[in-house]
Amino acid sequence: MHNLTEMKIDSLKIVIVALLLAIVSCKKEVQTTALKLASSKITHAKGFDIIEEKGVKKLVIKSAYQNSTEVTTYHIYKKMPIAALANAQLNTIQVPVKNIVVTSTTHIPMVELLQSENAIIGFPNGKYVSSERTRNLLDAGKIAEIGKENSLNTEILLNLQPELVVGFSVTSPDRSLTTLQKAGINVIYNGDWLEETPLGKAEWIKFFGVLFDKEKEADSIFKAIETNYLNAKKSALMGLKKPTVLSGAIMSKDIWNLPAGESFVAQFLKDANLTYLWKDTKGKGSLSLSFESVFDKGVNADIWIAPGYFASKKQLLESNALYAKFKAFQDNNIYTPTTKKGKSGGVLYYELATTRPDLVLKDIIKITNPALLPDYKLVFFEKMK
Repeated sequence: MHNLTEMKIDSLKIVIVALLLAIVSCKKEVQTTALKLASSKITHAKGFDIIEEKGVKKLVIKSAYQNSTEVTTYHIYKKMPIAALANAQLNTIQVPVKNIVVTSTTHIPMVELLQSENAIIGFPNGKYVSSERTRNLLDAGKIAEIGKENSLNTEILLNLQPELVVGFSVTSPDRSLTTLQKAGINVIYNGDWLEETPLGKAEWIKFFGVLFDKEKEADSIFKAIETNYLNAKKSALMGLKKPTVLSGAIMSKDIWNLPAGESFVAQFLKDANLTYLWKDTKGKGSLSLSFESVFDKGVNADIWIAPGYFASKKQLLESNALYAKFKAFQDNNIYTPTTKKGKSGGVLYYELATTRPDLVLKDIIKITNPALLPDYKLVFFEKMK
């Protein structure tokens, strides 16, 4: 009898402890979720976050390069006196940043939209910059040439002594950026190109909003872009037809590269309410296919969008005479972004499209269902001649 009573008491204790642990666990989960919802300011991008925690603003880089598992947190403070710097934590960025080096043409439009291009003091391979405002600064010698994107001149950068270098890398930490960090120059990786959705890429303007202490402006600009994009997506649903679409071309070794079904380019085509012939394929990047397989599936496609780097039908034929057999070629329905360039040769699409996905989507809708946007003029694309 005594043993039975003890067993009942022990069982009751176990149940009570289990219940208490469950309650505590639930509370922690709710608190964590509530904190994330309350503090995160990012809605589409996956590669970075902006959070407020105990009164401290943090810029969190979650994806610096492909397959990166490292998460780096930067503490953001308003400019402070030099004497206070001794107490500053590692990975501290003081804002607003007054002199900065950016390393990708996709960074330029975001900086310009925030009216901060005068803060740029260095850029690699400046000839590819199309934007007039930054182009003028380059031509006037106000922005130093710092080498190439994948081979920065660390000597010039050390002489420039920028407050911050915004870099990028493909699969591992960039050696030249690591050298700069060891020399005491603040470096932060921008992974906008890794985002898997058009709006995810565009939201990186908020990354620059933090750096230039212009978060409200960045939020407002992104909100306008997001609204325009979603409105365009909604208007695309009014289309009476869903044209079939082909993309890409053979650029080397007889391999035809075109967007995979889960890529951000395929997302544009989906949001434009089109029938992308490879929409059901897996992958977030490119497909590498044989000419024969693309020909079999795409020869009768209504429209051919972005045929690689080719700028004319003549160039296509010089590369491969069989391109002439495609229906889109015969119907003169090929559209390319490679013909719209800045005065020094940079392609506008490669610079601005990341920042303005709403205009890319409108371009595609105008190409495929022009009646839906009667007064709209193409920004990036042009009918191939």
